[in-house]
Amino acid sequence: MQRPPPEDFSLKETRPHLGGGKVTGDKLTSTYDLVEQMQYLYVRVVKAKELPGKDMTGSCDPYVEVKLGNYKGTTRHFEKKSNPEWNQVFAFSKDRIQASFLEATVKDKDVVKDDLIGRVVFDLNEVPKRVPPDSPLAPQWYRLEDRKGDKVRGELMLAVWFGTQADEAFPEAWHSDAATVSGTDALANIRSKVYLSPKLWYLRVNVIEAQDLIPSDKGRYPEVYVKAIVGNQALRTRVSQNRTLNPMWNEDLMFVAAEPFEEPLILSVEDRVAPNKDEVMGKCAIPLQYLDRRFDHKPVNSRWYNLEKHIMVDGEKKETKFASRIHMRICLEGGYHVLDESTHYSSDLRPTAKQLWKPSIGVLELGIISATGLMPMKTKDGRGTTDAYCVAKYGQKWIRTRTIIDSFTPRWNEQYTWEVFDPCTVVTVGVFDNCHLHGGEKNGGAKDSRVGKVRIRLSTLETDRVYTHSYPLLVLHPNGVKKMGEIHLAVRFTCSSLLNMMYMYSLPLLPKMHYIHPLTVSQLDNLRHQATQIVSMRLTRAEPPLRKEVVEYMLDVGSHMWSMRRSKANFFRIMGVLSGVIAVGKWFEQICNWKNPITTVLIHLLFIILVLYPELILPTIFLYLFLIGVWYYRWRPRHPPHMDTRLSHADSAHPDELDEEFDTFPTSRPSDIVRMRYDRLRSIAGRIQTVVGDLATQGERLQSLLSWRDPRATSLFVLFCLIAAVILYVTPFQVIALCIGIYVLRHPRFRYRLPSVPLNFFRRLPARTDCML
Repeated sequence: MQRPPPEDFSLKETRPHLGGGKVTGDKLTSTYDLVEQMQYLYVRVVKAKELPGKDMTGSCDPYVEVKLGNYKGTTRHFEKKSNPEWNQVFAFSKDRIQASFLEATVKDKDVVKDDLIGRVVFDLNEVPKRVPPDSPLAPQWYRLEDRKGDKVRGELMLAVWFGTQADEAFPEAWHSDAATVSGTDALANIRSKVYLSPKLWYLRVNVIEAQDLIPSDKGRYPEVYVKAIVGNQALRTRVSQNRTLNPMWNEDLMFVAAEPFEEPLILSVEDRVAPNKDEVMGKCAIPLQYLDRRFDHKPVNSRWYNLEKHIMVDGEKKETKFASRIHMRICLEGGYHVLDESTHYSSDLRPTAKQLWKPSIGVLELGIISATGLMPMKTKDGRGTTDAYCVAKYGQKWIRTRTIIDSFTPRWNEQYTWEVFDPCTVVTVGVFDNCHLHGGEKNGGAKDSRVGKVRIRLSTLETDRVYTHSYPLLVLHPNGVKKMGEIHLAVRFTCSSLLNMMYMYSLPLLPKMHYIHPLTVSQLDNLRHQATQIVSMRLTRAEPPLRKEVVEYMLDVGSHMWSMRRSKANFFRIMGVLSGVIAVGKWFEQICNWKNPITTVLIHLLFIILVLYPELILPTIFLYLFLIGVWYYRWRPRHPPHMDTRLSHADSAHPDELDEEFDTFPTSRPSDIVRMRYDRLRSIAGRIQTVVGDLATQGERLQSLLSWRDPRATSLFVLFCLIAAVILYVTPFQVIALCIGIYVLRHPRFRYRLPSVPLNFFRRLPARTDCML
């Protein structure tokens, strides 16, 4: 049986017809120059007046039907209104126009059959062309006609023009491509939109002490801790060491809060009465909008907050106020960047406070042109279909293209722009299948399926160059890596000042508060998890929503979970980095063993020159690095980086390893599979444990040189140090270096196969392995 050919996971350079191909006086090329021009016939139906009554009551329920060949769009209808206002836009793709006349018909909504009130007919040859940024075309009044062409009572206000996707009417228009979609909710779900991430702050709660607490049981020392809640985040301090009614903690609790601040900070002082029983000794709620905001490391003023306690009297909650207080220092941290993405491919590194932002260094322009070869993501009427849309994220701005209905080769041709504040950032573009067009909200909460995503690091792009490439959309499934199609993008990074951008390379990656008052790794992990939850929750509440599954996929939620495949990939990445060092070591070994006598003699000469003229050592090293850099310029990467299946070990992963990667947390697999995976993990961890132990052993041997754990070895080493100090003082350094170098580079006939004396001595030194259980 013949094996199927391997899938093509490579990046392809393309030559699309960008901006209509015109660089002349056409203003359009300057507004949408990274995508192909798409021509549309636009119809704006504004309003009607003096419509005649058609019902028995003498009133009418009017709506307008805009018809072009087989395509038909309708406005909403009004009850009993003779002067309705619709103000709706219809867009018909010029590629699909098969008629020479456009017909706008005003009809009266009826139970049995809708009555014709009148119509207006346009010859497409007479329709004007509009070029933004010219002002929009002014709508005009048109007298209605009957089917015979005679004038009837009533007028309709319309504007009809030919334009492109650069027209401002484009995002709000009803599209003939989406003629099968009905309902205002579904139509809102297919339009292109721009979203902004909420402004995120770190909230620092420094709990200092409490005073005059009143426990319910006065005969015992209270075990008091403070619990703080913001939204769905809850943290607690440790139990106070001094078990009095005036406990002290001086402990920091960190939260993520998003503007606008909706939930207050709720603090409760609790007493651990029994192992699983805690008693509230007092509570207070603090609104976040009134808190101090700090932009540097200077501490804010601390404050005392009154604690309130509720007691139940006859089944009713009664508030008792007393003198219990809690002393805290609370502030919103504006000097940190709130991480909601992985630091390895972050799209934004600015601090929260706008006052601390540096000026922008350039502009990123992204043209989302099309996709090809998309896989069917769902079935409709017994056949596979895909309703694809793209989401791109850079900084706080998310964009979503319109959904192209039922197409495996969708053409979006939409262009977006972002300000760039740091070149070492990444733009992420994801492709999704829209599952919310045909009552998807009702059928069990359908989720938008991920088709694939692409990441592009701006620092790998040359400035002012337009990159047009077709990127493979690769997704890892439980049965292996799969290519879901290709997405065609055009990218341009324009730099406003080359000097400013070069200066950025000397600055710290994160704001300075991350270095002055660093957060711990576990704190950052927890805070990133909270930040991603808040961002996905807020964007889900937008209209139309950017759904949770989309946001989480774009933000790489869950990338920290254990994966055998990823662990292997990271191990081989380390080996790849070390391979250069190993190669240099092997080359030097060949020099020492005189494999190529001419090279070895040249190395001898270079070595003697550097020893006699030590001031040439550093210039020689840097000159060598310069020559290597210039030599490698010929093989510089010509394409932006993209997802690499071989680097990810996605194409060679074992099916069970992939199944483990896709398993839920906690696991949902049967116990025998979990046991097998646990045993496999133990064996791998055992090997890692051995390597770590060996590294520790070498380090402890170095320590034991002077620690007198082996008195004979230390006395030998101390004596050697004394003799070496005297010899190095008396003998010129060049002579010492020359002797050592010639000894290392000596001919094989003067070498022995046994290890050298220093190595034998080092291996005999004691480590602390004897003391381990």
